[in-house]
Amino acid sequence: MIYVNHVSMKFNLGIEKGFSLKQAFVNFFDPKIRKKREKKSYFWALNDISFHIESGEVVGLIGSNGAGKSTLLKVVSGVLKPTKGNVQVNGVISPMIELGAGFDQDLTARENIFLNGAILGYSKELLEEKYEEIVEFSELRDFLDVPVKNFSSGMVAKLAFSIATIVNPEILIVDEILSVGDIKFQEKSKNKMMELIKGGTTVLYVSHSIESIKELCTKVIWIEHGTIVKIGAADKICEEYYKAQLGKDYKEETTKKSKK
Repeated sequence: MIYVNHVSMKFNLGIEKGFSLKQAFVNFFDPKIRKKREKKSYFWALNDISFHIESGEVVGLIGSNGAGKSTLLKVVSGVLKPTKGNVQVNGVISPMIELGAGFDQDLTARENIFLNGAILGYSKELLEEKYEEIVEFSELRDFLDVPVKNFSSGMVAKLAFSIATIVNPEILIVDEILSVGDIKFQEKSKNKMMELIKGGTTVLYVSHSIESIKELCTKVIWIEHGTIVKIGAADKICEEYYKAQLGKDYKEETTKKSKK
């Protein structure tokens, strides 16, 4: 269903963004500084990542902040093109990666239902048929004519999730969206996810909640610094990750105390 083959992703850090005549003068007369800046102007967010996900699998991505999880989701979704390697996806993807992605901030919630639905590949007829269902699930009936730019992050998450899940998608990619919003909606979203999973939807899910990963996922991919640490059963990998994080936090705290 999803094949990630030796994917690497390089980003330009934009160190030279504040370029000036003074900087040009320094660079011209001191090539060492220029080379040093050029060397540090990019980093590899992903480095030779390979894995595959079978149809119907629910796979969790775990790792520290900055590990490359969200970047990997964007590469799989086709939002980013990898610097090296390739991704093959056999199926239609419904991505919920960034809050508000695919929304026009100046349009109302009502208008964005049709705009975002069209971006996800839904026909106008389907959106009209499912319109009441979307509104009901989102709990935003009183705010349909309010521009999305005035919404809280939780309200945007509700609208995005409600639109993306009106039909059973073949592949659902979720980045922390279930952790946004009130507790009631989080529970409702989780139940909807369980329905999709039971219906055979393939899911790639990122969360910092280990309990959520263990509850929803059958397999876990643990990545750090843009490389895969381990792939395996959710319970086993989550336990190893949790112990590693505890050790890391203890070591960092001890180092801070020793410096005082």
